[in-house]
Amino acid sequence: MPSKITNIRKQLLSNNWYVLNKYTFDLKRKDGGWVEQEREVYDRGNGATILLYNRAMGTVVLTHQFRMPTYLNGNANGMLLEACAGLLDNDSPEQCVRREAVEETGFQVSQVKKVFEAYMSPGGVTELIHFFIAEYQSNERQTPGGGIEDEDIEVVELPFSEAVAMVADGRIKDGKTIMLLQYLQIHRVME
Repeated sequence: MPSKITNIRKQLLSNNWYVLNKYTFDLKRKDGGWVEQEREVYDRGNGATILLYNRAMGTVVLTHQFRMPTYLNGNANGMLLEACAGLLDNDSPEQCVRREAVEETGFQVSQVKKVFEAYMSPGGVTELIHFFIAEYQSNERQTPGGGIEDEDIEVVELPFSEAVAMVADGRIKDGKTIMLLQYLQIHRVME
């Protein structure tokens, strides 16, 4: 398939926390004409997320932590309930979710299953997230969790049915968490 973009120019805007570039390019339209466009693209690397569930107890494990962007966009206290996640940091997606599960939740799960991958905000962020699920057992908890270094994470174990209800009433607003909870629902994992 021929390229639909040409004449790509990149300007670095920020290289602080992650990398923000401005791209100017020519895009071929479906009518055959060309149009110049500009887009700012945020590159934070790729990530992985995992939802821990216990079928026998009917529970899931989530994290509760402060997220500045949500605070700036209407979340009064900035706290977000979400599935465990992190950046790959040169690990494979599976290594990442295993590491993050222990760091954030304290659980060292034996088997993980990749269920899909998705771009979460393709209009401005390069990040591709790898989605996993894993069944946990109470005896797999190695530490209290809570994150590392500057993280301040609360581990939350709650009934799966309550987590699904929290999506419906707006208490869970994190996209990756909603997708994983709905995966469990659609595939009847918790039955």
